Amino acid sequence: MKTLIRDTTAFRRLSVPPRTACSIAFQAPSPRTRPPIPLPAREAIALSQHGARLLHSQPSRPASIGQGEASNPAMAFPCLDAIETRSASLKAKSLSTGPEPTYTTGATQVFHCRDPLLLDWGGVLPEFHVAYETWGEINPDKSNAILLYTGLSASSHAHSTESNPQPGWWEKFIGPGGCLDTDKYFIICTNVIGGCFGSTGPSSIDPADGQRYATRFPILTMEDMVRAQFRLLDHLGIDALHASVGSSMGGMQSLAAGVLFPARAGRIVSISGCARSHPYSIAMRHTQRQVLMMDPNWNRGFYYGRVPPHAGMKLAREIATVTYRSGPEWEQRFGRRRADPTKPPALCPDFLIETYLDHAGEKFCLTYDPNSLLYVSKAMDLFDLGRANQLVVGQRRAEREKVIRSGSASATISDPYCSLTLPDLPYSEQPEEDADGANPHKPNPSAPADSRPPQDLIEGLSPLRDTPTLVMGVASDILFPAWQQREVASAIRLTGNRNVTHVELSEEQSLFGHDTFLLDLKNVGGSIKNFLR
Repeated sequence: MKTLIRDTTAFRRLSVPPRTACSIAFQAPSPRTRPPIPLPAREAIALSQHGARLLHSQPSRPASIGQGEASNPAMAFPCLDAIETRSASLKAKSLSTGPEPTYTTGATQVFHCRDPLLLDWGGVLPEFHVAYETWGEINPDKSNAILLYTGLSASSHAHSTESNPQPGWWEKFIGPGGCLDTDKYFIICTNVIGGCFGSTGPSSIDPADGQRYATRFPILTMEDMVRAQFRLLDHLGIDALHASVGSSMGGMQSLAAGVLFPARAGRIVSISGCARSHPYSIAMRHTQRQVLMMDPNWNRGFYYGRVPPHAGMKLAREIATVTYRSGPEWEQRFGRRRADPTKPPALCPDFLIETYLDHAGEKFCLTYDPNSLLYVSKAMDLFDLGRANQLVVGQRRAEREKVIRSGSASATISDPYCSLTLPDLPYSEQPEEDADGANPHKPNPSAPADSRPPQDLIEGLSPLRDTPTLVMGVASDILFPAWQQREVASAIRLTGNRNVTHVELSEEQSLFGHDTFLLDLKNVGGSIKNFLR
């Protein structure tokens, strides 16, 4: 067998058996149009064909090259061919510019803050940029500003501008007479720190050594992102916001802004968000990070100037897309239909839902920095506005500030808090604490509409007791389920706030799941407009 494996030249001369009715649906393109398969792939195909011949050949027939045929033809994998072709194309790009794409959505304004930003987990950004865009006009007393927060992978380009006329991710929600009315309000939207659309993130240059941060970038939290955004507000001379508005991860930031800066956030709007990440959403983001980091091109985050981990990014986006939309919508939109029912099944995308997910992954895999996905998604997992967590973070920040002021240690080196690590012990079931408040994170498995939120969360949201708040949820949302918005609204009411509006869209009103906030102008946009009046 060792001799056969060495003789790859002989294997490459093997012919492929004719296709039969059992062949997969994807037919190989003609030799004129099909891109050449890299040598290792051709060898692998030949080896697999030869192995099949050895397995299915009759004992009386010698297992030698050229004698006997496989019982079935080898399957083609055009989805894998496409990934290999993309890798070869990226590798062939000029090393002077690097194969990684330029992550941008067009022209933005950029605020450069030269004052260090201390982060919740002990890291420090010596200086940082915040990319932002604005719509409408600021009034003389600067009291009509609305800060709009983005979801995980969105840029600051929420609406078209004169310098960037491309439609934004909330194009229909912003404008004259819109739910964010530019005739009345001055709208600001930023790219979060940790992102890749102009704000400082892992792909940015570390001013300390002139190299890209990569995975030397410090761990972030939602609160860190909000503090950076409020530095921008300071720069713009805006002391207080008319409103703080966000959806999904933006809904988390909006609540965090109200907790961190209650005197500066006039109103809070949180759509399809939460006050603390729950296990399902953490699990799904963990899975996305794992498949991304398992891509050999990720190289522990140091892939800049090389082929980026586009295959891992594609699969991560496909997993994310499963959580963004709903089962009821997909049942109506795709059902069990296949892309081409006249063809035999394929292991590559075959059902319509598979081709939809494949398309979503293809669109995303080279348009967002993989390291940004890791850092920003981890910040979502760490989100917890409970009082106990806030006290721990506050103590850690105070200790870190003391060390930095003393000058006895580097801002980012030799500190265990600057990088997350694996636990010392593997997974084991944790004993439940008594119901006396000793465990503020004790789960409520059913979370019914009339259940009382944990006291820890009520106390953590107490800074919002005097802030008018709109909380919106969607019954078909599986990533940020509607019980989480009910919990937020109930907890804020229990702080003594009598100006809490809670809206929950039923499945009859919206089948679009988590992505409803991007699509439902009537229900989502209408509720925001009514609340801001």
